[in-house]
Formats: sequence, structure tokens, C-alpha cells
Amino acid sequence: MSTENEGTEVPPAPSAPPVPVDTPAASAPETPAPAPTPPADQTAASGPATSGPATSGPTPSGPAPSGPAPAEAPASTPPPSAPAPEPTPAPSVPDPYAHTAGHVGAGQTGAGQPAAGYTQAGQPAAGYGQQPAPVASAASPSGAWPPPPPPAVPSYAQDGAGSGGSGWGASWTAEQPAAPKPGARRGGLVAAVLAAALIAGGVGGGLGFWAADRNDDDSTDSTTVSASDSPADLKREPGSVAGIANKALPSVVTIEAQSGSGEGGTGTGFVYDKQGHILTNNHVVASAAEGGKLSATFSNGKKFDAEVVGRAQGYDVAVIKLKNKPSDLTPLPLADSEKVAVGDSTIAIGAPFGLSNTVTTGIVSAKNRPVTSSDGGSSKSSYMSALQTDASINPGNSGGPLLDARGAVIGINSAIKPADSGGMGGGGQSGSIGLGFAIPVNQAKNVAQQLIKTGEATYPVIGASVSLANTSDGAVISDRAAGNSGAAVEPGGPAAKAGLKSGDVIKKLDDTVIDSGPTLIGQIWTHRPGDTVKITYERDGKERTADVVLGARKGDS
Repeated sequence: MSTENEGTEVPPAPSAPPVPVDTPAASAPETPAPAPTPPADQTAASGPATSGPATSGPTPSGPAPSGPAPAEAPASTPPPSAPAPEPTPAPSVPDPYAHTAGHVGAGQTGAGQPAAGYTQAGQPAAGYGQQPAPVASAASPSGAWPPPPPPAVPSYAQDGAGSGGSGWGASWTAEQPAAPKPGARRGGLVAAVLAAALIAGGVGGGLGFWAADRNDDDSTDSTTVSASDSPADLKREPGSVAGIANKALPSVVTIEAQSGSGEGGTGTGFVYDKQGHILTNNHVVASAAEGGKLSATFSNGKKFDAEVVGRAQGYDVAVIKLKNKPSDLTPLPLADSEKVAVGDSTIAIGAPFGLSNTVTTGIVSAKNRPVTSSDGGSSKSSYMSALQTDASINPGNSGGPLLDARGAVIGINSAIKPADSGGMGGGGQSGSIGLGFAIPVNQAKNVAQQLIKTGEATYPVIGASVSLANTSDGAVISDRAAGNSGAAVEPGGPAAKAGLKSGDVIKKLDDTVIDSGPTLIGQIWTHRPGDTVKITYERDGKERTADVVLGARKGDS
């Protein structure tokens, strides 16, 4: 016997009952319930009755339809009615969820009896389709809740997937009838379990995010390295730049000079002795030398009025003295600038462009560099055989100390070569290009001692005037003295006594090559009056030498 199942003939039932689907955990009642006996034409094609939970398709309450029900029918057409078979008593397990008359499972009537085509256990009888016939919800008993949902149809059984046996869903259904699906009540249980799982998943996700965030904060796979905060690691060695600067800064002052008309500028100086003398450049204090005002401010912010003790324009050196000096003055130590070597480390301290207590570093780039400088407002120039450094020096650094790696003074920062000026000194206001020049401290010390003692400096001289043109061929002795005031070679002076004449070209002073008049002057001023120097000169194309005992000239007149 065959029955319709989506147009596909159903084969005979298997010899062994299908494996039942797990039922919800519920205790079975002890009282057996009568079960109807299927018709003969049904039992002949059926195997042993299977047990399992109720399926999801609800059936209406009232008399059960008789006869076999089609496997699938249009939703708008109710199944044809048929006389119900005479039930025979048989033990069965009642639906554990059938608490009310309106809440019945698939294959049951409203009275808890199996519907036609179903076994007492709620399983479809052999030869019946896998889907119960859909029934309109209006057929539900009055007051039944929830209303019966439409029959569940697998997605692969829609749109004629199984018609004509061409759909894989239909053939699978024919060969292996599926166990009835859990009922709507079990679906509610599954939904409740799913909701609990989602809540648990949300909590777990939150905990996971919190733990991940904690792990990110405390991650040990970071490539950054934290520095130690122990005091020993932060200790600066006395010979480090930080250590030298820390020790030297309290002895460096920022000088403010103001003329009687209110004009002035800012420079730098440093403590020369405990008596309150400050060593600086002449061009820093020149504007306040006559009726102006001077002040010196220390790195701790304490400010003191000061006065000019003496200045030497040719050397560009000046000494001022603090009024009401503090009692805790610490002079900076003075090094021997003759022992400085090219490449030695240098540290410059000053107030470039008014920025007090600025520290820069570099090296000694050259020694005995002939430099001519001026403050831009005077017809007289300064000459020096300078120490060249690439430490950053700018306007305002003038008069500040140039220190060595021990923190001892090797020179006084005095001039720079700006990029927008062909000369040295105060002509340009561009920034440092790494060409800074300092007066060697040995020369500055000699001048300072003279200024403190007498108020004026003494210059060593050879008693001859030379051309100031940069010829690069040597220093040429002029025909006339400066300003046409007399003979170029002073009668009875050091040069005259050594046999030098006008037109002679001086090529060397001791071992230093002389390329111009300013170079000769600067090199002579590195000595003291009374020193004997060896001069190599050229006359009529022949090179000659002469020993000259340096004379003296007081002041800048």
C-alpha cells in the first residue's frame, strides 16, 4: 500500500524502529493511557510503534480525522475528514507538556487521544507523510494559547524541491523518515536555553574584553624599555656636560648695559675673583662706560648693580665690579690656553639674543686664528689670535666663558662670522654658522690684571705701522704712519733697532705664518712688552730674519 508524500512513493518501513529523538527530561506517569488501533491497511505497512516527544505541528482539538492524512496539502485547504478508527487500549506515555486542553501535541486530539495516522506515542504511523496536515488556526479551541503556528516546512522541501523525485530533500525524506521534531513547548525551552547562552556569552565576552584590556596594559611583549628611576642612574658625573654646566652656571652673569641716552644691549660675563670683578668684552660694556648703567644678573635671578673698572678696546677685554657683591662668589678656574689642542671639547655659556644661561657644546676647531672685530659703532677695531670653535655662539654670548672638558676657562667668546657679512664681529645679526671665536684666556688674564691694577691696558708693539689690507702675501710695512702722522718706522723703536724699513714684507713671527697686517698685530698682542720675537721678512726678493724686543704702548690712544 502506498500513500502520497509530495508525489513520491514511500518504501516499506524498515525492519527495525528508527532511533528515537531524545525527549525532554520528564518523569513518566504510572497510569497507562488507551491507544487506538490503526486500521488494517495501515498496520500492514507499519513497523513497531516508535516513542518520542511530540512534534511541532499542533493539531486542533475535537474528534480526530479518520483515514490517512496526506503528507502535504495547501495551507488554505483543510484535510478531508474521515471516521476515526476504534481505539484499543494500549499503554502510552502522555505528553508531559499537555497541562491544559488547549495545549496539545502533534498527533493528539484535544482529549489527549492520538489523531488518525499517529501512534499513541505521538509518532506518525507507517505509510503516512512526515508532515502533518496543516490546519487553519481558527480550528483551535476557544481560548487556546498560543495559537497554532503554520506547519514547519524544511527549506529544501519548498518551491517543489521534491516534486517528481528530483529534489534531494524529497528523496532523503522517502528513504529515511525523520523522527518527529520537538514540539512548540520544547522550542520554548530551546529558546530559553539559547537566551541563557546569549546572556552567558555576553557576560563571558565582557569578561574576556576586560581580561584582554588588562593583558594589553600589562603586556610583556612590548618593545619599549623603561628607564630606571634610581638616583644612582640619574647621577651626573662631574666631567659630563651636565655636571660642568651645573657647576659653572652660578658663576656666569647676564650683563645689561645702558647708555645715558637709554640705548644699550645684553651680553655675558663671569666671576673673575672673590672681590666681585667680572670679566667680559669691551664691546659689551662700552655703551655704559660714560654715564650709563650696568647690572649683572646671576643664574639664580639675583641682580646687582655694577661699574666699569677698565676696558681695552684693542683687546676687546673689560672688567666690571659688582656693587654690594654677594659673599658667596665662586670664580671660574682659568686654564692655560697655550695647551689647548684642536679637537678638544668646548662648552660655551651665555645669553644669546637675551636667552640667559644658555649652554652649547662643540670642539676647538682651530688655534691662532687671526680675527679683526669691532662693535660696529667705533672706527677702531680689535685684533686677536683667536681660538675657533663650532660651539653655537650668537649675539649675547659675547663676554661669556668658553670652557674645556674640565670646566676651566680657555677663552672669552667674542666674535662670530655671520653668513650675511663678510667680516667678523657685530656687523651681522644672523645666527651661528659654527664659526665662533674666543680670546685666549692667557691674553685675557694679562689684560684683566692690568685693568684691575691701573685701569688701562699696555700693548706690546714693534714700533712700525703696517698695511691692514688682506693681501695674503704678508704684512707690508707702510710708507707713512697711521693718519700720516709721521714715519711708518718709529725712529729708535724696536723695528728700527732691528733694521726693518718701509716696504719690508714680514712673513713670519717666530713660527707663525703672517699673511696680513691684522694677523701680525694679533700675533704680537699674544706677547708681553719686553718679549723678544724672531721676525722673518722679505726685502728685494730676499728673505731675512731679525730679533725684535717688543716695546710698550699704554691705553688705546
